[in-house]
Amino acid sequence: MAGPLKVLGACPLDCPDTCSWEVTVEDGRAVRLRGNPEHPFTRGALCTKVNRWLERAAAPDRILHPLRRVGRKGEGRFARISWDEALEEIAGRLRRIIDEHGGEAIWPYWGTGTLGWIQGGNGHAGRRLFNVLGASRHHYSICSIAGSHGLTYTTGTSAGIDPESLARAKLIILWGTNPLTSGHHLWKFVQDARKNGAYVVAIDPIRTRTARQADLHLAPLPGTDAALALGLMNVIVGLGAEDRAYLAARTLGWEEFRERIAQFPPQRVARITGLPEADIVALGERIARTRPTAIRATMGLQRHGGGGAALRALACLPAVTGDWALPGGGLSYSTDDHYPIDRAALFRDDLRPARTRELSMTRIGEALLEVDDPPVQALFVIAANPAASAPHQSKVRRGLAREDLFTVVLEQFPTDTVDYADIVLPATMQHEHADLHNGYGHLYLAWNEPAVPPPGECASTTETFRRLARHLGLEEPSLYASDEELAEQALSSGHPYLEGITLDRLRKEGFVRLSVPDPFVPFAEGFPTPSGKFEFFSRRAAAAGLDPLPGYVPPFEVADPERARRHPLSLISSASHHFLNTVFANNPELRRRAGEPRVVLHPGDAAARGITTGCRVRVFNDRGSLEAVAEVSDSVRPGVAATTKGHWPKLAGGANPNVLVDERDSDMGGGAVYHDTRVEITAL
Repeated sequence: MAGPLKVLGACPLDCPDTCSWEVTVEDGRAVRLRGNPEHPFTRGALCTKVNRWLERAAAPDRILHPLRRVGRKGEGRFARISWDEALEEIAGRLRRIIDEHGGEAIWPYWGTGTLGWIQGGNGHAGRRLFNVLGASRHHYSICSIAGSHGLTYTTGTSAGIDPESLARAKLIILWGTNPLTSGHHLWKFVQDARKNGAYVVAIDPIRTRTARQADLHLAPLPGTDAALALGLMNVIVGLGAEDRAYLAARTLGWEEFRERIAQFPPQRVARITGLPEADIVALGERIARTRPTAIRATMGLQRHGGGGAALRALACLPAVTGDWALPGGGLSYSTDDHYPIDRAALFRDDLRPARTRELSMTRIGEALLEVDDPPVQALFVIAANPAASAPHQSKVRRGLAREDLFTVVLEQFPTDTVDYADIVLPATMQHEHADLHNGYGHLYLAWNEPAVPPPGECASTTETFRRLARHLGLEEPSLYASDEELAEQALSSGHPYLEGITLDRLRKEGFVRLSVPDPFVPFAEGFPTPSGKFEFFSRRAAAAGLDPLPGYVPPFEVADPERARRHPLSLISSASHHFLNTVFANNPELRRRAGEPRVVLHPGDAAARGITTGCRVRVFNDRGSLEAVAEVSDSVRPGVAATTKGHWPKLAGGANPNVLVDERDSDMGGGAVYHDTRVEITAL
């Protein structure tokens, strides 16, 4: 009798680590899941969330069959129907909408519930179908785009150093990132560096799990990171510690930028950031004398009105010190752009009519309620939960409640967004379908082999759209490509980084590191900018109407005196240790561990409001309110309130922190402004 089958795959979730995993299958059932011990980044460990993956897959609230709404929108009342009934209804509605309003009245709304290139948000699964229909384009603005744009104006790409190279650093600055909660595998490389004498600094308005483990924690006011970076460079230049040879040979616009740096002496930066001047000077001096210095910054840092400027300024620090040239030096934000996936071959945007409009995912409330040329008449929600995750939650719900809006949701569980659907289609989970993955926190491609058949009538996203294309009578051959064909097309760019990496090899080995040198110093031979140099002065930024030099762009609400008077606390809604965005927030054990929604206040702010630990409070502003339990702690600085994202509103009193967030764009790329939110808090 054959023994257990071991099937290699990869975690699909929105985390930089993209773990390689191994599923044990017995008698056709997945009985065990563990991290792949052979993967150099995963090293055999999964997180507290994903360790409950198989339990989640077998949960009683899993959606296993197509459903049709039978109650009012928002009630979540459905009746089971067949796949043919569901697809015929969808196809009929789409034909009528296209006839009356045109294809742009259809909006495919992709999220990051899975990041696969075949099934998920990376590859925009179903994008070929929506291109053929002439649907509106979807603008991925919810996660990292402001910072990516800011980095592009300096280095030419959002891809920085290999996070594994942090092990070579002598000074590590974890800037606006909490890897012990949001990507804990990086910590192994931090520990490796510490064994060799590295000093670790955490810069975060909250004393997070990571900050508590650092040698130094600085807590600036939210959204003031660009000013802090400029102040640190001011100290470095004041000491004469800039790398003059590197600046002369490898950068553009240094003299102009040097004048900008002079405008941010430590005394001024202390007023902006709320940090002691002595702490700014001390850290600047440490950076000045320590090579290599590595900065790790992630996406929460740039979710405010000046988010693009913040990453642009941070990228300048290793240019001033010459760290970009050193193994273990430079800035790590996302490695995503290092992966030369053939997006053109995968997306087939050539099938789309020219000048199709674009709709922003972080302005879904506005798009559903205010856009009228044409109005959005059909909404497809794929790997997303906008009723819980998008800004201005009450506005989003008003949009989703439109009776004339035809909404189709592909889902695994009955989320808040599912409650507003007209048709729900049951989606597979990762160990039930094939997919191709990269990690945005490392340099390994992975193949996810399906380990078990889908339960019930669940179908993969690609299969769902193949079926829909048939019901629509579409003849474009590329709409019917198999998952393996899609993967091969994604790997077809011919880029040197993909040399020797084939689908066959990935299926055999599970994962393969990109064909890059070790150590990987990505800009050793120059930068992918118009000048080939690091650009302090950017003509592209000027052409886009931005400051040609990096600078400090204040956040919208945090820096607004009138709003500060009415809503004096700056709210940070960071990642939960037990949920990943809203994924896992319906798991009973993880909900128990997370506890009910809570908000952390500094003792001074709590005392001024008569709030003590354990009392119920109302957190509110002009956009909405939520209830939470208070925790009084000096883990937050004065003027800051901290909570976590991820709770499903319907399981948490009807709202989560996104009810408080404005629906507006950051300074670059149309990014979201989740951490640019002012509130007041009162005891109940």
